[in-house]
Amino acid sequence: MIKHFDEIHGLNIARPEGQKRFAYAVSEFEDFYDLSLMKDSCGYRGAVIRFYDFQTGKVFTPFEKERNVTYSKPLFHGGHFYFLQGDFNSRSIRLYEYFPEQVCRTVAVFDIDKTDLYNLSLLGEGMNVISQKDYFNCYYPTRISFPLAPNETAVAIREGKVFIEAWQEEGWDSEKDLASEEYRFYNKVIVKDFDGNTVSEETGSLFICEDGTLWIS
Repeated sequence: MIKHFDEIHGLNIARPEGQKRFAYAVSEFEDFYDLSLMKDSCGYRGAVIRFYDFQTGKVFTPFEKERNVTYSKPLFHGGHFYFLQGDFNSRSIRLYEYFPEQVCRTVAVFDIDKTDLYNLSLLGEGMNVISQKDYFNCYYPTRISFPLAPNETAVAIREGKVFIEAWQEEGWDSEKDLASEEYRFYNKVIVKDFDGNTVSEETGSLFICEDGTLWIS
């Protein structure tokens, strides 16, 4: 038996981490940074974020489609969904708290011209608005900024620490431009405090379980 939602848009849906009842879809997901380039050249036709209820089959759309407006992937935290809305008409990034038919409110507003849009997203545990490229920046709820190496990516924030994965490559033969017999590619997990000081560093890759437990493999 195939069930149908009450609206069919032909989009792939996904469940946010820690959520079983609802899934979501963004109609035309574009990175906020990419959208800033499109806005300056030819404009962007806009995207829509939708939430799909597996209990009732209903589809919820908190905002209608608007030109030059797009959305991030949502994060589920404390019984609500959170997502970012990039509005290039008003030059603002808005953080929304949302739950279908119950609440949709603005939590924080950020000036696009004062926000690094590269890899702008939400990061748990908790609910953190971050961006990362040459710097790790957290805009909400705590303001954090420290440099990142080109091989480093922040993957979690826990208990006043930022957890970073750093890829490592050893044994590459530059003259032949190929991997030698000693070639090795692996990750390191680096933990830093909010000032960017390294607290610990070890070989491994970080895995976050559904219950929030961190494992290093």
